[in-house]
Amino acid sequence: MTKSQGDVVEAALAILDERGAAAISMRTIAERLGVRMNTVLWHAKSKARLMELVADAIVGEASLDDLPAHWRERAVELTRRYRHALLAHRDGATVVTGTYPAEPATLNFAEALVAAILDGGLPEQQAAWTCWSLIYFTLGLTQEEQALPGRSTIDLDVGQRPALRRVASALIESSFEERFEFGVAKLLH
Repeated sequence: MTKSQGDVVEAALAILDERGAAAISMRTIAERLGVRMNTVLWHAKSKARLMELVADAIVGEASLDDLPAHWRERAVELTRRYRHALLAHRDGATVVTGTYPAEPATLNFAEALVAAILDGGLPEQQAAWTCWSLIYFTLGLTQEEQALPGRSTIDLDVGQRPALRRVASALIESSFEERFEFGVAKLLH
């Protein structure tokens, strides 16, 4: 049976969800699909290329449909959807962080986010940098969230650091969701 690039990406996503990013390889995909590695290599010439395709598939799960009309609400909603797409896959943020895919879904998402920010009246450079800031913030926070499942910062020992001691309770009590909403609001003030 002939396999497509989509089959390769789908198999990689299944491996990602089951065993994490470190388990994705040309060999594990070939085994899952019941094909030789050459078949996988035909569709993804290298591991780096494969990970770009997987990252694009993850970002592609952030729907661009039914967005709010107001630019700020639209940008916030897009960023929320981006985060949810990352969280939908084990190590999703790690996979996307480790790539720089100039692929259709990633470009479509960036287009929608930049358009929302431009609609808010920001000049081109500020719109681009705000887009990057939202993406990087979301990737970093989500990567931390996925790396700490079931753990909290309740055991945070700041030692003799007076500024950290002053804010320790806020660090312990705040959820990733709250931190995300706060950060996005600050970036889109």
